[in-house]
Amino acid sequence: MREALVRATGRRDAATDPALGSLITDAPKYVKAYTPGPRGESQVIFDAAAVERAIAAAGRGVWDKDRPFTLVILYPPPPRTAEDASRNDLEQAAMARGLPISLVPLSPLDSAGNELGSDALMQTAQKYGGDAVLVGRSDTGAAPGQWQWTLHTNFTSRSWSGPLTAGVDGAVDILAPAQGTSLAETEIRTQVEIQGVASLTDYAAVERILESVPGVRRAAVGEAHGASVTFDVLVRGGADAISRALGSSNHFARADTSNAGLAFQYRP
Repeated sequence: MREALVRATGRRDAATDPALGSLITDAPKYVKAYTPGPRGESQVIFDAAAVERAIAAAGRGVWDKDRPFTLVILYPPPPRTAEDASRNDLEQAAMARGLPISLVPLSPLDSAGNELGSDALMQTAQKYGGDAVLVGRSDTGAAPGQWQWTLHTNFTSRSWSGPLTAGVDGAVDILAPAQGTSLAETEIRTQVEIQGVASLTDYAAVERILESVPGVRRAAVGEAHGASVTFDVLVRGGADAISRALGSSNHFARADTSNAGLAFQYRP
């Protein structure tokens, strides 16, 4: 159950969170079945819906099941003798935290040896079906066994350092909902005004970003007045979910508005 709570919430501290202690104590109540694993071990299948309801009732966030597929780039690539071990360590860490990943043989540098920007990396990610890119670099003067990590999403780029598994842990800490919030809520139609939409390219970029917000089912243009566009968004968690996502994005800044709705300034 402790492992299931970490995957369900995305939070490392869920296994020892006092608010979730009753789920651990009453774990047998949530068991649906026991099945044999690939090595003959017993695997426990929990009632996911019941566990999520209990987590929400305890005031903790449930991470949406539609999680960002994250491409992992290691540069320089590990030597062939260490590649399988590196892949296994990353995949085990990702499984424990509930993050879908794929280690891909790409470079974070362009043909001239310059570091690719976030937009270029995200365009590459989209070609491979990815929603985020996690870059780990060991050529930045870090101590042996340490990596400089950067997570790129449509909203933000964040960096930290640490060993191999710290890449996955840091990424999930950023991507998972904050404690006390949950995307496992009713879908709510929300309007958000985006200012500074000056071209068709901006329209397309803003709509793509809105559609990639976790929990968004649909995003479409409602009204347009000059460079100000109001989007109708259907999203789990409603205005709070959109506000948190755009508020953490490099491409948006909160804007003044004459009404009580959400308003952001788009920054290409």
